[in-house]
Amino acid sequence: MIMRIPLLAALLTVTVPAIAAAQSIARGQYIVERVGLCHDCHTPRDEKGQLIIGQGLKGAPIGFRPLHPMPFATEAPALAGLPGHYTPEQMAVFLQTGKRPDGSTPLPPMPPYRLNREDALAVTAYLKSLK
Repeated sequence: MIMRIPLLAALLTVTVPAIAAAQSIARGQYIVERVGLCHDCHTPRDEKGQLIIGQGLKGAPIGFRPLHPMPFATEAPALAGLPGHYTPEQMAVFLQTGKRPDGSTPLPPMPPYRLNREDALAVTAYLKSLK
């Protein structure tokens, strides 16, 4: 019995961080897919307008326009694996403030998200986990 306690403690120290990371990624996936609906703009669509799931969050043309003239993005960048010019910390700050690392804000239809730090880190972990 005494021998099992150190072994159990060693197993817990190895698995608890892995479990926490997996839970954070799952939380990020939920936020991306069910709350932010990021696939709507950042995933390409086929000729019938259906999302091409195998290309999830790989970037896509914005398939709609505003009724009135205004600054508006024509492309949604790839998010899978994180945008190439963002560090994980920069991405988390962007999701908390709505501002890019250079201080600018993206054009509509991208909303200026104001996630809390925990949610921003979870979304960042999920996006980083994608290939």
